[in-house]
Amino acid sequence: MKHELWMEGEDEQTFCLAGPHGDDARNLLRPGAKLVWVCEASSHFEAMTKYYEYMGWGEYTTDYPEQDKKLYAELGWK
Repeated sequence: MKHELWMEGEDEQTFCLAGPHGDDARNLLRPGAKLVWVCEASSHFEAMTKYYEYMGWGEYTTDYPEQDKKLYAELGWK
């Protein structure tokens, strides 16, 4: 699934799913927010790993690997 990184000002960001699954998050963006990066990922864990790499934050880890590593397809998302 496609994910989007939106920037608001210099230091605020929103990383969310593209399309209908991310509508609620994008509705919270202020006018002037800019889409700065897009990536494809098959799970939340993969998306966050790519996001951390893009931001230069080091390795992404999770306390809930059994949930976060589930493929979106396993969750019934398209």
